[in-house]
Amino acid sequence: MNVLQTILPIFLLILTGFVLRKAEFPSAAFWPQVERLTYYVLFPALLVGKLATLHIADQPVLFMSVTLALSITVIAGLLMFMRPLVQKDGPAFTSIFQGAIRPNTYLGLSAAGGLFGDEGLTLSAVALMTIIPLVNVLCVLVLSRHGRDTSIRGLRETLVQLGRNPLILSCIAGFTLQFLNIGLPAPVLEGLHLLGSASLPLGLLAVGAGMSFTAALQGWKDIGVGSVFKLLLLPLLAFGIGRTLGLSGTPMGVCLVFAAVPVSVSSYILARVLGGDHDRMAAIITIQTLLALLTLPLVLGLLL
Repeated sequence: MNVLQTILPIFLLILTGFVLRKAEFPSAAFWPQVERLTYYVLFPALLVGKLATLHIADQPVLFMSVTLALSITVIAGLLMFMRPLVQKDGPAFTSIFQGAIRPNTYLGLSAAGGLFGDEGLTLSAVALMTIIPLVNVLCVLVLSRHGRDTSIRGLRETLVQLGRNPLILSCIAGFTLQFLNIGLPAPVLEGLHLLGSASLPLGLLAVGAGMSFTAALQGWKDIGVGSVFKLLLLPLLAFGIGRTLGLSGTPMGVCLVFAAVPVSVSSYILARVLGGDHDRMAAIITIQTLLALLTLPLVLGLLL
């Protein structure tokens, strides 16, 4: 019940974003700008502010990284091995692949903060530093091989973009401030706090604005396969690996959250740019976001 009480407001904000976009309020052009503002300014401010003020030297950050990296890699390898059974059409398979391993960072940060407080938000930086480079490289490799555009140029561009990713850069900045024991002035910390406090609600509204129920009316087999892998198999595998490595409490919880959240809306953009089946991707995003309201509490119940 505690998990559900934390998760439910998150999904109410997502639903609100969907309703507002359908009503074209304040305008259709508003929502892409909200996502850009959240991604490039508000979330980085949140991460830098939390990392600069909380210490994680005594946390099992290496085991967290290993848990997330190994579970994602195993799921990716399993999908590639099962591809002839899962989906023979290349572009459609790329959407299933993205849907099985790429997490929604907005939802992950919101759930980690709601369930585990400041410690959860701080440890989320460890998850982001592990997940973002790994899933982007894996997804671009699969899209380059099985998408409509087989040019490897997409991989090179992705590697360059990873070096400019605002979430990764903000995590590096926060870890550096913490490692060098550099304290930020109180007015700067307060400014980061104010900016960061706006990131989670705006990010969740943007997630809702990106859902498409029209696209979700077809391709149920692919939606089902991607959802089972992402919402159930990946978090269960992460839980097993984490327990084997001795993770528990908040570190284990943060790993579970980022393994169990639905696929990111940015998967649609990557599918469209690199020749994936973007309509299938939109369907997987929408259905997974709805299903996660049921699966997240069940998966996080493993912590009890």
